[in-house]
Amino acid sequence: MSTQSGPEPAVMWFRRDLRLADNPALLQASEAGPVLPLFVLDPALWGPSGVSRRAYLCDSLRSLDASLRKRRTSLSVVRGKPERQVVLAAKAVDATRVFVAEDFGPYGRERDERVEAELEKAGIELVRVGSPYAVAPGSVLNGSGKAYQVFTPFSRAWADIGWEAPYDAPTGGSWLELEKTVDVPTVDLPADLTIPEAGEDAATKRWHAFADDVADYDDERDRPDHDKTSRMSTHLKYGEVHPRTLLADLAKGSGKGRSTYRTEIAWREFYADVLFRRPETARDYYKPEFARMAYAQPGEAFDAWREGRTGFPIVDAGMRQLKQSGWMHNRLRMITASFLVKDLHVEWQHGARHFLDLLADGDLASNNHGWQWVAGSGTDASPFFRIFNPTTQGKKFDPQGEYVRRWVPELADVADPHEPSADDRDRVGYPPPIVDHKEERKEALDRYEAVKSS
Repeated sequence: MSTQSGPEPAVMWFRRDLRLADNPALLQASEAGPVLPLFVLDPALWGPSGVSRRAYLCDSLRSLDASLRKRRTSLSVVRGKPERQVVLAAKAVDATRVFVAEDFGPYGRERDERVEAELEKAGIELVRVGSPYAVAPGSVLNGSGKAYQVFTPFSRAWADIGWEAPYDAPTGGSWLELEKTVDVPTVDLPADLTIPEAGEDAATKRWHAFADDVADYDDERDRPDHDKTSRMSTHLKYGEVHPRTLLADLAKGSGKGRSTYRTEIAWREFYADVLFRRPETARDYYKPEFARMAYAQPGEAFDAWREGRTGFPIVDAGMRQLKQSGWMHNRLRMITASFLVKDLHVEWQHGARHFLDLLADGDLASNNHGWQWVAGSGTDASPFFRIFNPTTQGKKFDPQGEYVRRWVPELADVADPHEPSADDRDRVGYPPPIVDHKEERKEALDRYEAVKSS
C-alpha cells in the first residue's frame, strides 16, 4: 500500500452494479481520491452469454457511460482476463485500492480471489463494499449458526436482519480515464427479438411505473394476459437498481401487494444464499437422488419445445415470448419447465441452459434453482407429483386467451385458443399436441416411483 498522505487514486471496478446511485463501493472509492470507473469484458462470462444478455449488457454499459459523461468523464472498458486487466488499469493510474461490490456467485468468488492475489503482488488492495443483495448471502443463519434449508424461516430471519437505507450518488470528486480502452461491442439482435430498455434511468422509470400496480400485485402476478408484473428482474440482474432501493419504497406503504412483492425479493436472495452455500447446485441436483431418475435425451420434442411448436398453446406462447423478448412471465416459466421435465421427461439442466441462452435477466441462482423447484429436486421444491396440466393452467391464468392470442398469432381468431379443434389447427397451420399429457403424467409418476423405491 502507498504511504502518501494526500488523496489516493482508486479504481471502481463495476460488475453487477451498473449504476451511480445507491452504490456504496463507488461512494467509498470517491472519498479516497480521484476514481477510475472501470469495466472488464471478461471472455469467461462473455463467451457463454446468449445474445439477449450480451446485447443488454452492452446497452447498460453505454447508459452508464452516458451518466458518467454528464460528470465529465467516461467508463473505461477493457477486454481480457480480469486478474491481468484490473492490475494493469490500477497501475496505469497509480491506484492503491480497487473497490468492488462483493460477488457471491461460484465464478465471481473464484475470479475475485485470483484478482486479489495479483493485486497484492503489486501492493494494491481489493476492497469489497456491499453486495448485489439487500442481505449478503451467508448472513442469514438460524439460532444454531447454520444456514436455513427452507424458504419461510429464511425469509423471516432475512427480514429481521434488515438492510441499510439507499445511498445517494456521489457528488463532486474527480475522475480518471485510461488511455487505452476498447469500444463497447455492438450486438446484432435477431430480427424478431426486442429486449428491454437498459440502464439506471430505465430502471427508475420502470419502477415508478410499476408503483401504480403494486397494490394489485398479489392478485395480478399470475396473470400473463394482464402484464402487470414489475419487469425489474433484468434491472436487478445488472445492478441498475439495488434491491434495498425497491425495499425502501415498498416500506412507504402497506398492503398485500407490497408484502408479496417483498417476498419475491426474498426468494431471489434465498436462491443466492443457497448457491453460495452449495455452488455445485448450479449444475447438479440439490437432492442427488433425482439424478437416478430415467430421463429422455433431448431430441425432436426438445426442439419443438424450444421453438414453441409443441401444440400446447400456453406452452408455445411462453416459449415464443422468451424467444422474441428475452423475457418470460414467471407463471409461464413454471408451466414450460414442468412440461419439459414431466411431459417430455428431459432433465432440467437442458431447459435451464436454454433459458440462460435467451433470457436478458438470466440469473444463475434464480434460474437454475427455479428449474430445480419445478423438477422436484431443489429447496422447497414443488413435489414431483405436482404436474401442471398445460391446458387447465392456460384456462386458469389466461381465461380469455389474450396471452396465447398475442404470442401464438395463428390462434388469434379461433374460438378457444387453449383447446383449438383439429379443424382449427388444420385451418391455421397450428400443430397437434406432440404428446398426450394424461399418458405422460402417468409415465412421469411411474419414473418417480422407481426412484423412490430404489
